[in-house]
Amino acid sequence: MAAQDPDFVPEGVDLEHPNPARIYDWFLGGTANWAIDREFGARAVAAFPGVRVLAKVGREFLGRGVQYLAEQGVNQFLDLGSGVPTVGNVHEIADEVNPGSRCVYVDIEPVAVAHSKVLLEREGDPKRHAVIQGDLRDPETIWRRALDTGVLDPSQPIGLIVVGVLYFVGPEDNPHAIIGHYRDLLPSGSYFLCSHLTVDDEPTEEGDRREEVRQQYRQHSTELHMRDRAEFTRFFDGWELVDPGVVWIPQWRPDLRPSPATREFAGNPSSSSGYAGLGRKP
Repeated sequence: MAAQDPDFVPEGVDLEHPNPARIYDWFLGGTANWAIDREFGARAVAAFPGVRVLAKVGREFLGRGVQYLAEQGVNQFLDLGSGVPTVGNVHEIADEVNPGSRCVYVDIEPVAVAHSKVLLEREGDPKRHAVIQGDLRDPETIWRRALDTGVLDPSQPIGLIVVGVLYFVGPEDNPHAIIGHYRDLLPSGSYFLCSHLTVDDEPTEEGDRREEVRQQYRQHSTELHMRDRAEFTRFFDGWELVDPGVVWIPQWRPDLRPSPATREFAGNPSSSSGYAGLGRKP
């Protein structure tokens, strides 16, 4: 990915509060973040040093999931909550398998959208790649605008990607109904790739440190809504779960592509504090 201008501030960006997408970018070693995001990230790392590795584990899962879907013949993707572009974007991984793949990125954060536009202008194909700013909690609008780009063919299977984002959607927004709505809009043969944070089996010796990070998000950014295995599995209602089913993130096809951070959790996958799964629409 081409380097971004560190002084570039897209219109509408709030630099008074740390932003989840920009914090995640900092965790991954990106540059599309500002002092307030870096300060938040540094406090999180001080509280729980493993947080940066966990961010990388989530990113590596995304790469494995996209590669798997591309190898199954899925050549178009709708990435919700796509975040700030960094190494291993969906269209880059899909193009490794199928150079004609297509992708529409969606994010509510202006920085993520602006930097995605810059990336796609430099390295993408406007006939195959697009980015829109929008709220994933409005499936009808997102679906219509995604199709309006002309990138996606609604008669062919689509890979719906909702990785590392649903824990920012609170119960008052009924996230299970939101995913169900997207499922109903997608054509048969489409897939739903998802990951989610949890406190299930949280390591006792690290519990207080991890909770301190969650408190930071609650007080200074966006609350994290943790869900247990049953709640996460409910997102796949109406989908056919693909092997290995709902598992800890490091257990989801770890050998599919190089995943160095993921390998660190091979002996204790529950310490990743995240579930992963892939479903197929019948």
